[in-house]
Amino acid sequence: MGIRDEQREKRKQEILEVALDLFIRKGYAATKISDIAKSVGMSVGLLFHYFESKEKLYENLIRYGVSGPMKTMVPTDDEPLKFFEVTAEKIIHNIHAQPFIAKMFVLMNQAFYNEAAPQSVKDLLKDFDIHTPTSLLMKKGQANGTIREGDPKALGIAYWCAIQGIAEQMAINPNMPCPESVWIVDMIRRKKE
Repeated sequence: MGIRDEQREKRKQEILEVALDLFIRKGYAATKISDIAKSVGMSVGLLFHYFESKEKLYENLIRYGVSGPMKTMVPTDDEPLKFFEVTAEKIIHNIHAQPFIAKMFVLMNQAFYNEAAPQSVKDLLKDFDIHTPTSLLMKKGQANGTIREGDPKALGIAYWCAIQGIAEQMAINPNMPCPESVWIVDMIRRKKE
């Protein structure tokens, strides 16, 4: 990648970060493309060289927000509890180290309730299902005795909601102490008798 391409990618990332901040603070409908351009320090016309519309910019962020968790939940031969430990540790580390990631959790949560979202975004979200693969892993962990008894889907919901809540708190106040990932995993871990 040449210097010009690197600069373009850096500028594109800056636009995404500014748009993310505005979308989570003002909402999708209330955020204008001119707000984004002004915050980045460029004209609306120049911003359109990076993203053809506010809708495409929002869709780009949502696509990123869908792809991360879905890549995480690919079928694995890892022991389920170990998988959940490593996943929680990576996510909590990234939430703490990269404010963009924490804010993405906020945006994704808002997007599910956003009636003003473009149809392309609604279509992306319609296919977003982290609970089915999580439930399958929970069942596998219950069968091998590492994950506690209980409804596998409910255990998955507890796991992901804990991560979601931590991400939202870190996005709101990054100076708060970050909970340890092991605390999340302890919710699903089978207690030794």
